[in-house]
Amino acid sequence: MSFFGTNTASTAPAAPAEKDIEVPEPPTDSISSLAFSPAADYLAVGSWDNNVRLYEVGAGGQTQGKAMFGHQGPVLSVCWNKEGNKVISGGADNAARMFDITNGQSQQVAQHDAPVKVVKWIETPQGGILATGSWDKTVKYWDMRSPTPVATVQLPERCYSMDVQYPLMVVATAERHIQIFNLTNPNTAYKTIISPLKWQTRVVSCFTNSTSSGFAVGSVEGRVAIQYVEEKDSSNNFSFKCHRKDQTPNAKDQSLVYAVNDISFHPVHGTFSTCGSDGTIHFWDKDARTRLKTFEAAPGPISATTFNRNGTIFAYAVSYDWSKGHSGMTPGHPNKLMLHACKDDEVKRRPKK
Repeated sequence: MSFFGTNTASTAPAAPAEKDIEVPEPPTDSISSLAFSPAADYLAVGSWDNNVRLYEVGAGGQTQGKAMFGHQGPVLSVCWNKEGNKVISGGADNAARMFDITNGQSQQVAQHDAPVKVVKWIETPQGGILATGSWDKTVKYWDMRSPTPVATVQLPERCYSMDVQYPLMVVATAERHIQIFNLTNPNTAYKTIISPLKWQTRVVSCFTNSTSSGFAVGSVEGRVAIQYVEEKDSSNNFSFKCHRKDQTPNAKDQSLVYAVNDISFHPVHGTFSTCGSDGTIHFWDKDARTRLKTFEAAPGPISATTFNRNGTIFAYAVSYDWSKGHSGMTPGHPNKLMLHACKDDEVKRRPKK
């Protein structure tokens, strides 16, 4: 079943292996967030049209709309529980909602005093907990069986981005604060730092498959920092420029600077993607400090990205991200959800030089 009353899966002919596949029936407004189920190839998509849509992705990349549930305002974040049978979303209606894919019911599971910017599922040895980060300057932890939070952590500023690789949780706020939590002691920050980047933080993303714990930070000024948690690893910290363009083709001045909108780490190889307001996506290897792949530029900003559970599919959204304010919101702006089949040489680590 598809959500809009049509019973057919996408009828688009199978694209040649090289071409990324466009998902039919995308959201009707900009896409804010993407998350694959940890159990199967189901993709949750949050949008400024106030809805979360769930798509099933078949082996050949063909997709089918499976379900849809709503918020009372734009959806800003989506995630799944460990079993992959519940989708959690956070929205500008100050609430987080949980959708049960087994019975199609959704219910409110968290409340804040301002929009919920990020929802993350934390799988602890004691069981699953939902963390919600908000513009009300708090992170709250929720046990889904109770309407009140298990704990509330005060942040230095509004939460802009947050990521978890148990036991590490990293929260980035306004004014460039970054708080690092060890989730065995979730109520107080293990460390608080100021972002190594000089401009507003757009995204933080925790390393996967890494011997030392750390995270990447992306800023509005076309730059990414690789940051290790422990002092002993700090000699490996570095930052690099990306998502920049020359003013004129031969200028080589890189003076047009774009925001880094999302960073996604590959679940198996620990390599990562960056995407930006310039419409480009790059894959990188942080250890070899090298670029693995550059995608052809899309016709609009890339607003969100994610890998599926085994890193064979990379999903990305081409949507207006408000980087040019109201004047950039032109009619007919592309709003597309795309799937890319990952090849080994694009995502595998390179040997260190």
